[in-house]
Amino acid sequence: MITFWHRALPASELGSSSAGRLTPLMRWLGLTLVILLLLQMVVLLGASDWASAEFQQVMVQRLVTLSPMGFIGLLLMLISSRLDHPGKAKLPIRWLICAFSSLFAIAMIAVIPMAISGNQTLAGQANQTLKQRRDQLEEARRQAQNPEALKVLGAQLAQAGQLPATATDEDQQKAANDFVAGQLTQMDQQIQQMERQRNLAVNQRRFGGTLSAVVLAVAFVLLALTAVL
Repeated sequence: MITFWHRALPASELGSSSAGRLTPLMRWLGLTLVILLLLQMVVLLGASDWASAEFQQVMVQRLVTLSPMGFIGLLLMLISSRLDHPGKAKLPIRWLICAFSSLFAIAMIAVIPMAISGNQTLAGQANQTLKQRRDQLEEARRQAQNPEALKVLGAQLAQAGQLPATATDEDQQKAANDFVAGQLTQMDQQIQQMERQRNLAVNQRRFGGTLSAVVLAVAFVLLALTAVL
């Protein structure tokens, strides 16, 4: 039994010594991550163009993308403080963690309306572009029903060398119909592709921007409370 305790005590002391060396590293690593986040945001704010919906979305995406780095940094600082001083709650570093967490939470809450309005603006612009393309498609379909326009198109195809020299009027008519049908199909496919891209962009901004900002705001609030409770 005596031998067991003599063997166990050095292991316990070794664990405490390892934790003591690890906590300063965690604290400085966490502080470094927070400073990197602040520097990135200063660079972004220095080139601000708040009237632009595109810049607002870039701002939201950058903040949402970089904030987890700051959250991990603050969490590392809090864990190191808990390990160094498990029985103390109101330490200066924990108030600092609470202050930074509150600041980031406020920033997340502030960008939520910006994300919603910017998403609506960009979605409206995409819808307007799609409407113009649909109007062009409808106009092309009306032109495809015009015999005179098809006759002129058939003659142009013959002059361009896309038809044999012996092509009759019926051949020109058929070639014009095939050409117009191909153009209409291509325009319709382009519109469908634009619709898919619009839906993907809207969903990405909605879930990757707005909802992510809400989740991060809640996370920072909880971290701020945990730091001082």
